Amino acid sequence: MNWGAIGSMVGLGLVAGVVGGMFGIGGGLVIVPALVILYEFDQKTATGTSLLAQLLPVALLAVLAYAKRGEVDVPRGLGIALGLLFGTLIGAQLAGLIPPTTMKRAYGIFLIVVGTYFVLGTRTAPASPPPAVETVVK
Repeated sequence: MNWGAIGSMVGLGLVAGVVGGMFGIGGGLVIVPALVILYEFDQKTATGTSLLAQLLPVALLAVLAYAKRGEVDVPRGLGIALGLLFGTLIGAQLAGLIPPTTMKRAYGIFLIVVGTYFVLGTRTAPASPPPAVETVVK
């Protein structure tokens, strides 16, 4: 890989990091589409590459910034992490069983559903905050 390609990937990571830090997304909604559309990766390779990029604790600094403001619920976050640990394994195994074209279409439907919810969602007021938990980082 040449320096231009490395720089391009670092730029993609930077954009995904900014969006991830703002909205809690990155791999599935930024990195994967960019790899498929801009770099012509197939859907499965884009997904695997995105997961590799996120393997290390890339969100650590963002979590610390949110924690300083008291906006991290540790028990719930760790519960989600435990589910992610096993859920991503199951998802990766399922992806191996799905033809590439079907995988790409399913991903497109996922993006449409999520996008439609956020554009047309009927909720006008923010959801009520979760109940106070003693172990919320402040």
